[in-house]
Amino acid sequence: MEGTGRSPSPEFSPLAMGEDLAPLPEYKAATTTALDFDGLLAEPLKLHEDLKTGCGGQLWPAGMVLAKHMLRYHREKLGKARILELGAGGGLVGLAVASGCKVDAPMYITDQLEMEALMQRNIALNGLQDRVRSIILNWGEPLPQVVVDFKPDTILAADCVYFEPAFPLLLQTLGDLLTLCPSATIYFCFKKRRRADMHFLAKAKKTFKVVEIEDSERPTFSREGLFLYTFEARR
Repeated sequence: MEGTGRSPSPEFSPLAMGEDLAPLPEYKAATTTALDFDGLLAEPLKLHEDLKTGCGGQLWPAGMVLAKHMLRYHREKLGKARILELGAGGGLVGLAVASGCKVDAPMYITDQLEMEALMQRNIALNGLQDRVRSIILNWGEPLPQVVVDFKPDTILAADCVYFEPAFPLLLQTLGDLLTLCPSATIYFCFKKRRRADMHFLAKAKKTFKVVEIEDSERPTFSREGLFLYTFEARR
């Protein structure tokens, strides 16, 4: 996706190519996928994938890992949470949480303008219009007023690390969210595809309290270069 928030994947930007760039999954034609996350959802989540407006319209591995983690470990813990997803693409993680976790308050899934129609389509596809709202949030820009008023205390972010020029913008937005609500927790999952991705993590550790999350599937997904953390404000 282009713009100041989520940016094109390395395959879309020759400047981002590097000798240690791991191959990305093959891009698929537009399709609708049903996901029960290994039985964690009684009724499968329906997710339309469409790449015509950007690479965020496709399922990516860190989103699957984070969605399953939230369903497995936080199903009963989010009743009063104010939840916001960053770089949602089609809304995989946020919609999985809305479908399978006990969440009282409406939640927000966010991305750039190019992803708005896909987010709204997937909200409607799962009948979640009364529980999930989509808004535009460009990384590095001032937080939208609706987010400032909402003061999210649970932030979901998956597969947001893949284009190095966007790293400072993402870090700024993460910092803005933790300034807005210093008690918030960011659940952050990404796949290492090149050395620069670990530079992002090193910068995050200088700014936030970063803790690797325990998960029964970590031995499996870590072999695939996937990392799962919480980011919190330093006290």
